Amino acid sequence: MTPHPAWRKSSHSSSQGDDCVELAGLNGVIGLRDSKDPDGPKLLMDADEFTALVAALKR
Repeated sequence: MTPHPAWRKSSHSSSQGDDCVELAGLNGVIGLRDSKDPDGPKLLMDADEFTALVAALKR
């Protein structure tokens, strides 16, 4: 994993809350994590998997 990944929240997330998912580019994969638990588990997926996830969530 990248030593210090640049995790980012959606611009649609509230600036006062921590209830969101953060994303980061990690050595050719996309990482997702819960902003309430930044040291907790991360979900890793390639770009095609991430694209499919976003499309499914938009349905």
